[in-house]
Amino acid sequence: MDKAERIKMLVEQLNKASKAYYQDADEIMSNYEYDQLYDELLALEEETGMVLSNSPTVRVGYEVLSGLPKETHESPMLSLDKTKEIAALEDFLGTRKGVLSWKLDGLTVVLTYHQGKLAKAVTRGNGLVGEVITSNAKVFQNIPLSIPFRGDLILRGEAIIKYSDFEEINRKIENADAKYKNPRNLCSGSVRQLDSRITAQRNVHFIAFALILAEGVDFKNSIAFQLDWLKDQGFETVEHQVVSGDTVADEVRGFEEKIAENDNPSDGLVLLFDDIAYGLSLGSTSKFPRNGIAFKWKDEQAQTRLQYIEWSPSRTGLINPVAVFDPVELEGTTVSRASVHNISIMEELELGSGDVIQVYKANMIIPQISENLTKSGMDPLPRTCPACGGPTIVKAENGVKTLYCDNQDCPAKNIKGYTHFVSRNAMNIDGLSEETLEKFIDKGYIHEFADLYHLDRYEEEIVHTPGFGEKSFQNLMKALEKSRDVELHALLYGLGIPNIGEANAKVICREFHDDLDKIIHASVVELVQVDGIGMIMAEKFCAYFSDEKNLLQLKHLLSEVRIRQTEQSDQEQDMEGLTFVITGSVHHFPNRNAVKDYIEKRGGKVTGSVTSKTNYLINNDATSNSTKNRKAKELNIPIITEEQFIEKW
Repeated sequence: MDKAERIKMLVEQLNKASKAYYQDADEIMSNYEYDQLYDELLALEEETGMVLSNSPTVRVGYEVLSGLPKETHESPMLSLDKTKEIAALEDFLGTRKGVLSWKLDGLTVVLTYHQGKLAKAVTRGNGLVGEVITSNAKVFQNIPLSIPFRGDLILRGEAIIKYSDFEEINRKIENADAKYKNPRNLCSGSVRQLDSRITAQRNVHFIAFALILAEGVDFKNSIAFQLDWLKDQGFETVEHQVVSGDTVADEVRGFEEKIAENDNPSDGLVLLFDDIAYGLSLGSTSKFPRNGIAFKWKDEQAQTRLQYIEWSPSRTGLINPVAVFDPVELEGTTVSRASVHNISIMEELELGSGDVIQVYKANMIIPQISENLTKSGMDPLPRTCPACGGPTIVKAENGVKTLYCDNQDCPAKNIKGYTHFVSRNAMNIDGLSEETLEKFIDKGYIHEFADLYHLDRYEEEIVHTPGFGEKSFQNLMKALEKSRDVELHALLYGLGIPNIGEANAKVICREFHDDLDKIIHASVVELVQVDGIGMIMAEKFCAYFSDEKNLLQLKHLLSEVRIRQTEQSDQEQDMEGLTFVITGSVHHFPNRNAVKDYIEKRGGKVTGSVTSKTNYLINNDATSNSTKNRKAKELNIPIITEEQFIEKW
């Protein structure tokens, strides 16, 4: 491949990774790999003089795509040039003083204050155009809504979610596949929500790192002074130190020692000239301002021997490769395992048992393989799934090869089904998280839903399971016993019938008067007559109960539980015969589920899509061009606000 073709390939790869990271909040390439490819591209561009218009070396960020209003920044927000050499920081400063601070890993936000009040908040976006998120910024954990300074003020900072908050949010998510990958992805999605209440639940913090404008204030030509002044105004400011060429190396090492205890996500350091006027006089290149430089730690690498590849099945059927190697010390801890992510990466590294490999910790945290020094060639891929012994298949999507289990009945796949079955709106069995269910299934305690009610057979084993104990076991037994009394719609929903949600299950049970035999034997024709049940739902429902295995599982389950009569509401049934669809955010009820419960207790129905059988669409934004609004207008179905709904009922 010639150099021009290599440049084109690198530009495509890096832009794809940037789009995934900045726009889609996903990560398809490690920081280490991105930096390696970026440096290679930069060297090739300098060597050949060929720079493509869409090269990441001359572009800033990525286009923003969302329903939020857009706004052009008064001046472009450029990225900083970067280095991994402390000597480069010393050379950068020369004889001048600088301000060294954390390089925070979140979402950059610009705040504007008028007369001491927060007037506007805009994301960095692509550096030229950002998204207006003022309502969301007002519910950040630590942004002052009013400040002592009464002049116009503009500042920049990073919206972040602290590691401790991130771990707490993930801890509450039982479905392992639904957990967030890292704090930055979660923060990006949280800050750019259309509903500020979701933002408020995520504990977003704002940390100021730059002052752009403050009318009439003498900052003594010092960035350090500016940061101290912002702190006096009530802002949390980035941790920083004033340094010189003689002290910057020691201060870098000081920051490095704090990484393990730092609760704020960071991917390096930033060094700026403290002299504001001097920094501004330097101007900027097309991409980088010349008044600062970013520092990323050199990844500490260690050489070790690959023992084998461990294949770990997941709930989606994906079987993940994990490299197990001789233990080595990295960044103060012993590591012996690293995710390899997929088959394509294994092929690129030519990983085979016994190979000598280089390992590192990405951002000094996550173990990764950087290089295979011997490349003996890949070991054969497993032909059977480690969890069930079923056949495996290789899938290729977007040029990435992955290994999957082809057995639909694989216990690892069914963990999701069991997690759904025990969830609050289904059987409501406390004490059975996804991780606990995975342990019990792996040990062979559970093969079908009814087996949950015989876990007492394994009391001794469960009591000695890590994370369990006698008290946990007894609490689990009480929860299981309590769940034996269940309303039919909850049990039906818990079965996990494709396309049948909680609302659909309630509607079906109500239509057939909680007669399970009639429900099981209902035809497609009968089901599509039920309001809110479409052809696909009806076909999936009938297909489920035409499977003998499903019927047998239900029969076993019914021998363990008692179907109780659905609780009748004592409220006036003034919505009987009416069907509602709820969309958008609500203001008077805690959430849309509360509106749904209110309607159902008064005899009404709530469905998920607008059809000719819908009586009302509840939407506080009647002017929205959403699919549901357009459909309602097309069918002449009244669109009412939440307040109109409350006034009417």
